Amino acid sequence: MNDPSPPTRTAHPERVGYLLGIGAYAYWGFLPIYFKMVKSVEPIAIVAQRVVWSLLVLSFLVGAVRGWPAVRKALANRRARSLLALSALLIAVNWLFYVYAVNSGHILAGSLGYYLNPLANILLGRFFLKEKVSRLQWIAVAIAAAGIAVLAAGALGQLWISLILCASFSSYGLVRKIVAADALTGLAIETGFLLPAALTYLVLTHVPDSPLLAPTPHVSLLLGLSGIISTIPLLLFAGAARRLPYSTLGMLQFLAPTLQFLLAVFLYGEPFTRAHAIAFAAIWTALALYVAALFTAARRERLSKEGEAVMLGEC
Repeated sequence: MNDPSPPTRTAHPERVGYLLGIGAYAYWGFLPIYFKMVKSVEPIAIVAQRVVWSLLVLSFLVGAVRGWPAVRKALANRRARSLLALSALLIAVNWLFYVYAVNSGHILAGSLGYYLNPLANILLGRFFLKEKVSRLQWIAVAIAAAGIAVLAAGALGQLWISLILCASFSSYGLVRKIVAADALTGLAIETGFLLPAALTYLVLTHVPDSPLLAPTPHVSLLLGLSGIISTIPLLLFAGAARRLPYSTLGMLQFLAPTLQFLLAVFLYGEPFTRAHAIAFAAIWTALALYVAALFTAARRERLSKEGEAVMLGEC
């Protein structure tokens, strides 16, 4: 009697990876709600508090995984140290302008910036990493550029926010791709580099009405939780990255700006103009082509591997 074969366990890590990835990007998608809750605090103060509390959480995590030798090794490497200093500056700029975008009523501009990010990665990969760009990807970039041109003509007042967020985060990703440090080590070092500036700001603004002394105990508690709030999605993302193909993560990343878009329009009532509609339609079309290019590349790679396996079998 032939028993049905038991279910394989190989699918389980991928299923967990999907859950972790969706959790990370959904978390980032709803993060504007948190920043709206501390809207009474200046954006630079929120970022400063985020640096201080995040470093405490990251230090605990590095100690828990016995990662201090990796931190010392990265700091001893001159090139890694310089690149992490640059990535620290880039992520600080990204954090600052994102908090500003949320609390100034420009979540829509923020979501556009993150929609543009994978398309910016195509250009950075082509010109800095000499990666091949398919015709479909070039068409996607061209369509996105057309959408940006329309937005520049009809909503120039917010476009700079989108472009700064896109440029800072895509450049940050490029630097982190080439630096010799894992995710947790790099993030801990970056945050450590930002700590002196954060502490200096908080000390210099230590007056009764300053952001350091938050207006209410409720806001003070929320700012104190910023370290955990910032670290949770990064840990979820790291877990997903270990279990899922990079192309799959590339598709999941659109969840965050989509949720931000929905929050902006339907929860916070930000104006959605004709220029926005044309620009977002162009971006979504470009992203559809981007995803199609990912599927095409993955299919070609799979067929290539299958062909090699057949040839080896014949030999």
